[in-house]
Amino acid sequence: MIALAAAWIIPLLVLGGLALDRVLVGTLTRNFDSQLDFVLTAMVSTADLDEVGEVRFLRPLGDQRFFEPYSGLYWQVSASGQDFFRSRSLWDRVLGPAPQGECLEPCRYAATQFTGEPLRVVGRDVQLPGATTRFYFQVAQSTRDLDAQVRLLRAILLWSLGVLGLGLLALAALQSTYGLSPLARVSRGIADIRSGEARRVDDNFPIEIAPLVGEINELLEHNEKQGEAARRHAGNLAHALKTPMSVLIGESEGRDDPLAQTVMAQVQVMRRHVDHQLARARATGQRGGASTARADVWPTLEAIIRTVGRIHSDRGVTIDLAGDRRKVFRGERQDLDEMVGNLIDNAALHGGGRVFVSIGGGPGQVEIMIEDDGRGIAPVDRARLFARGERLDTDKPGTGLGLAIARDVAEIYGGWVVLDESDDLGGLLVRLILPAVDG
Repeated sequence: MIALAAAWIIPLLVLGGLALDRVLVGTLTRNFDSQLDFVLTAMVSTADLDEVGEVRFLRPLGDQRFFEPYSGLYWQVSASGQDFFRSRSLWDRVLGPAPQGECLEPCRYAATQFTGEPLRVVGRDVQLPGATTRFYFQVAQSTRDLDAQVRLLRAILLWSLGVLGLGLLALAALQSTYGLSPLARVSRGIADIRSGEARRVDDNFPIEIAPLVGEINELLEHNEKQGEAARRHAGNLAHALKTPMSVLIGESEGRDDPLAQTVMAQVQVMRRHVDHQLARARATGQRGGASTARADVWPTLEAIIRTVGRIHSDRGVTIDLAGDRRKVFRGERQDLDEMVGNLIDNAALHGGGRVFVSIGGGPGQVEIMIEDDGRGIAPVDRARLFARGERLDTDKPGTGLGLAIARDVAEIYGGWVVLDESDDLGGLLVRLILPAVDG
């Protein structure tokens, strides 16, 4: 809008300035010429012939400058075969003839025959009574004063139109900024919803923007209802599946035949898939509902490390924790448990016995790094691990869903998971980056 205003204002001011320049400069020039016309008329009205047929004035012209040499105001009368009759101000100089030939009507033109002194000349051919020849009357004046007035006029015109243009552009910018500021507030309101700081866009807007805000809020409410219905159906389905799975597990426990073992293993996989989908549904609902939940990272990791340490106590797994104790995850504690618990459990299960967990990250982020001393994973195989159920180490128990669960839940919160190589322990390094609350 500002650029469009500038595209109109600047050309219009330029065209208006050129038009004003022509009008004002023309007015100054006409006033200048009218003064010369007045002197020329006075010369003709007071001119007469003497006894030898030469022009003489019955009374002298009143302007004192005609008597001062090189004063800038001159007159001259000339005729073919006669000496020049001229003002004392011309001294030893002579005005040239008219460039257009005869001047039966007054001729006006510029002359540059005097070095350093541009002239404006008005001349006319006059046939005096009793004369046998035609006389050419001329009045000339230096245009230095006229040129100074034109320069001053153009300077005033330039800066005044420049100030006017800047003022109009500033007004257009102010109007655009003020007029569009409600849209910026809508944008900030939507950003607050995405970050979890608000559930709806504030409805205190001008009447032009209020319908847009109302539609946005209605859309958010509609999406929440749909998401809640989908999560409820997913939860009902998951709980409905858990009952028959529990029955199958109960029937398979205590039996050593291959069929029972196969049923037990597959039911465990099914249960893990159900838990995975429930975790995704819960995280999606909390994120979609703009949850304002917060979770302290350090206490959460301490609790998970204690639990995982007890689970793998028979293998002598050692898990150390270090880093920033002040980091706060922008989300639910249960989802943080789900992500970090899977990653630390994987490190304890597939490592060599040592796990190191550290907390870091810049403003607005928390980075949880989990390192182990296992064999590590080749770069070409790392992408495969994010596929659900994909496992590289089939000798260890598990379903291959830990990394997939951590990745899916992290992405719901706007985070991500990166696999790398641990420089200190030599095994796998997993970086979990999540949104954080700046303290």
